[in-house]
Amino acid sequence: MIATEHPLNPAQGSVADSEPVRWSIPLALFACVLLAFFDKVSIAALFSDTHFQQAMGLNFDTTRLGLLLSAFLLSYGCSSMLLSGLGDRVDPLKLLSGLMVLWCLLMLAMGLCHSYRIMLLLRITLGVAEGPLFPLAFAVVRHNFPRHLQARATMLWLLGTPLGAAIGFPLSLFILNHFGWQWTFFCMSLLTVPVLVCIRLALRNLKRGEVSPALARPRRMARSVLYRNGHFWLICLFNIAFLTYLWGINGWLPSYLVEGRGINLGQVGWLSSLPFIAMLIGEGVGAWISDRIDRRALACFISLAGAALGLLTVLHLRQTGLLITAMSVSTFLWGAGAPNIFALLAKATPPEVSATAGGIFNGLGNVAGALAPLVMGMLIASTHSMDSGLMFLVVMAALGCVLLLPLLQRY
Repeated sequence: MIATEHPLNPAQGSVADSEPVRWSIPLALFACVLLAFFDKVSIAALFSDTHFQQAMGLNFDTTRLGLLLSAFLLSYGCSSMLLSGLGDRVDPLKLLSGLMVLWCLLMLAMGLCHSYRIMLLLRITLGVAEGPLFPLAFAVVRHNFPRHLQARATMLWLLGTPLGAAIGFPLSLFILNHFGWQWTFFCMSLLTVPVLVCIRLALRNLKRGEVSPALARPRRMARSVLYRNGHFWLICLFNIAFLTYLWGINGWLPSYLVEGRGINLGQVGWLSSLPFIAMLIGEGVGAWISDRIDRRALACFISLAGAALGLLTVLHLRQTGLLITAMSVSTFLWGAGAPNIFALLAKATPPEVSATAGGIFNGLGNVAGALAPLVMGMLIASTHSMDSGLMFLVVMAALGCVLLLPLLQRY
């Protein structure tokens, strides 16, 4: 199989070093990712709420609760793969604006919903609407930033992931405790408006990766190179393990603290945010270091291996402070790898099909990662132990590290 590194230069889809850098672009994308992550995790904050369970006809059925998140992720992943090519063809500003309007309407509908089946359908539709976001952001940054700044630019918009979880969980719990479960969705819908304004202002006149006819390969040829690139598929498989960790933690951390460790519900809001704050810090540190040493595969390997060791430590702790500390170390190490995995993808794939590569990469990871909350819910239900869910994440992380071994020297 072909496994060629594709260095970026002005003719290959990124800006020249001498051109001014528009940091407003990743900052606006950060706001968009932050909002999208609020939409994703708000449902997990409701898993332990009796009023929400009664409205949906549930009785802490962990399998059906996990399905609400897994169904979203499954449709999100499929959408990311099937619709990502739009980012190579449609103006990013028009595409993203239309998607955000749809997010707003769907969150409003969720707040009005009193049926589990309808809620499940709305979550699936939201997944389809949010699917193109990450490949689109990846392509925008790749085409508008020089190579030596891409990890840091990627880090800026990726910060929306851990910050969205760090703020989203306690924010959702605050709204839940003071206004009820429906307003957790209504507030997310209202937040879409100012973020859409930011996107409309920052993403005007973007570079879209056009190259001279003499140097550009037809996209069909570039896609053929991409599909025959063995290293690209290894990176995609590694990303499955990488995102399994993320969605497993996002889906079950609040319930793990409450049901598995007996921590007071009033404490969970700020306690559950600490690991995601650590993840945010890890992303910044990881991007800064990796842009200097340019060892993307090694950074990703250390990141996921360290995250797995952190979870193993959590399983053997009982004191709340130590448990949260170990969980935070684990998420910090995971965060250090997050911007690097996109930079690793950029090194191993043709620039002409950035959105397509990003869509397959992100879509496969989320389709498989979608199963994590569901599998964890089934394991918890069958073993009657919340620890079995974390052990599943440890095993998946170990498998991901093994898959990355052939790439450590090349990238």
